[in-house]
Amino acid sequence: MAIKQLGLLLTLMSAPIASAMAISFTDPLDGQFDMGEYLAENAYGFLPVPILLTEPALGIGGGVAGVFLHENEQEKQQRQQQAAQRLDGGANLMTPAITVVGGAGTDNGTWIGFAGHRHSWLNDSIRYTGLGGYGKANLAIYSDLGGLMPPENAIGFDTTTEGFLAVQHLQFRVAKTQLMLGVKQSYSQSSVSSSNALVDLLLQRYLGDATAQSAIGLTAEFDQRDNHFFPKDGYLIDAQYMAYRQSFGSDENYDTAEVNAEYYLPVNQRWTVAFAGSYQGLYSDNQQLPPTVRPYVKLRGAPAYRYQGDEVLTAQAQLMYHINHRWLVSAFYGQGHTKEQTNLGSSAQTISAYGSGFRYQIARRYGLHMGIDVARSDEDSAIYFQIGSGF
Repeated sequence: MAIKQLGLLLTLMSAPIASAMAISFTDPLDGQFDMGEYLAENAYGFLPVPILLTEPALGIGGGVAGVFLHENEQEKQQRQQQAAQRLDGGANLMTPAITVVGGAGTDNGTWIGFAGHRHSWLNDSIRYTGLGGYGKANLAIYSDLGGLMPPENAIGFDTTTEGFLAVQHLQFRVAKTQLMLGVKQSYSQSSVSSSNALVDLLLQRYLGDATAQSAIGLTAEFDQRDNHFFPKDGYLIDAQYMAYRQSFGSDENYDTAEVNAEYYLPVNQRWTVAFAGSYQGLYSDNQQLPPTVRPYVKLRGAPAYRYQGDEVLTAQAQLMYHINHRWLVSAFYGQGHTKEQTNLGSSAQTISAYGSGFRYQIARRYGLHMGIDVARSDEDSAIYFQIGSGF
């Protein structure tokens, strides 16, 4: 598997490199391997990111994503000048446009193709993010049968969900502060089935051949981190409230809320501690919503959709040791908690996950770090290729 991924990675890189042989992959300041000049100077330059999937809920597989960073000549020169003056120079400058295109699949038949673009104008006073994807997910959904069984003994049944998703997000900066307010729109259409005849009959009865989920909502973001790709200092708080309504094209009416927070504290030049927390809520009296609509615990090492509820809380802590400005290792721990209200009362679950990983700063002028995390939860383990801190 590793040899095939390396071959794919080298193949993707070889085409643009052939037309830009003058571009150096050695950083002039420290002499280390670096893709900063390649990303900045080659019009077709992109960072190939291998995707290794060991998600317990989806199986083993992989893919690749291309990350394109777009800058004009003035922005390139400014970043290049700062990067030439000090090791962390240029990394705190916001890239005005980023494009990501990729695809992946696993051995259980799950696959996805996706593309996204983020652009900013007027010195990052206005931002637009758009993304879309189409795919099929074969995963197990767990149910406590409306509270008849303890959550830890929930019954799992296989499902196949196929469809597409499109999201648009427009944000405006408040004066010259770090606060961004915005409006978000999302639309998805999917079909859900199961190899279990009884489960499939129930899914078809309550959901039909296909369901549409359409929403419009409000967002708020306060970002005071020192770097967008790999922060070492500062904090981020973002929140959104989405209203799914039939008047917007949705088959069902319900609301969702989500709040995320990250905090990075540099202890000294070698050590950084980081914390993250999140809240997800689903508000509806309808018990026949598609199973993938419900919030679930999102932690490295925890199976996706294994721990679901009407409300989900997570808390994480991460300790990072910077070997030098290129390499760092980390250890992390997190807990997730779910709460669900049923006709028979309320139920709750708690899961823990932990692991370790490493990062290499692959593009110093942008502060881009890539690496691998190995994580384990109460039931499963997984390996993740990562860009950024992992939160």
